[in-house]
Amino acid sequence: MLSERFVKFLDIAKINSTYRDELKSCFARVLEQGMFIMGDELSGFEREYAEYLGSKYCIGTANGLDALRVILRSYIELGVMSYGDEIIVPANTFIASILAITENRLIPVFVEPSLYTYNIDEDLIEAKINKKTKAIMVVHLYGQNGLNSKIIDLCTKYSLKLIEDNAQAHGAEFTGKKTGSIGDVAGHSFYPGKLLGALGDGGAVTTDDPELAKMVRVLGNYGSRVKYIHDYKGLNSRLDELQAAFLRIKLRYLEGENSIRRSIAAMYDRFITNKRVILPKLANSSETIAESKQHAWHLYVIRYQNRDAVQKHLTEKGVQTLIHYPIPPHKQLALAEYAHLDLPITEKIHREVLSLPISPVQSEGEIMQVIDAVNTFVD
Repeated sequence: MLSERFVKFLDIAKINSTYRDELKSCFARVLEQGMFIMGDELSGFEREYAEYLGSKYCIGTANGLDALRVILRSYIELGVMSYGDEIIVPANTFIASILAITENRLIPVFVEPSLYTYNIDEDLIEAKINKKTKAIMVVHLYGQNGLNSKIIDLCTKYSLKLIEDNAQAHGAEFTGKKTGSIGDVAGHSFYPGKLLGALGDGGAVTTDDPELAKMVRVLGNYGSRVKYIHDYKGLNSRLDELQAAFLRIKLRYLEGENSIRRSIAAMYDRFITNKRVILPKLANSSETIAESKQHAWHLYVIRYQNRDAVQKHLTEKGVQTLIHYPIPPHKQLALAEYAHLDLPITEKIHREVLSLPISPVQSEGEIMQVIDAVNTFVD
């Protein structure tokens, strides 16, 4: 029997209603100004987001995939990389991380994740490095920082670029610094369901490298520094004024909303007692989930060998869940050339993970409904 109450996985409308009046006001402001591309709202957001992270430069892009694409393209144009070079990347990630590499005629080198953290296993990276390797792309998956000192040391030892895919971890930290400001460069997504979500698509690149920042800006603007003069075969990838204005508002609430997410994750960790399911853990931390800032909890991901049974039970209990992600990149038809790879840990994760609702507008009753639903699961 289905539950009378229904807990949405993510109620974006309810989240945005928190600042509805501010969003309407900034819409009116942008409408009155009549500047919709590359105006004051974009420059304001770029400045504020860079300051929030602790980066020197921020360049808005049309989406998170473009952010990663233009990073790699910029390195090619600057002579740091060449077609056919290799980029080490987690095998356990969303396909965008891989598409950004292949789009630039670079070669993704898949590295298995840790079954403990779901992020790239740092102990497996060095064996994949060779003279063609030019960068390590670290994905802060589900919102948890994926960096550690060993990865940073490997980049230094082999003169590799450290690229952060920070699409899911706005506000997460490593050694007191925000993810997205630690590596040589980072790509960010502001897809509506993200921790910092626009009301449409959006993305950004952050870096401390002035030459890289200039190239990213030029390539995202049709390869043009001066209007109608095009030095590169660029693309049109710009964060528009309206989305930048919305993001400026939502950035003010990010820390508070992440704190609520951490509190919910702590409640799940404490009160979900069903030993059949595997709960997420923090990587190498003596802190509690509520205390630690290394995880921003974009997703709260449990794991069970018969995921379909868990999901069916939770649906019957009125709890909506999602799967991030059901098919790993190397098993997607779009990347059929990598289907032969032996990546059993990645495939196990993609078979077993299930994301529970977690958002800053969940009521205590909804939180407890999720907990009760998981605890009453029997297979």
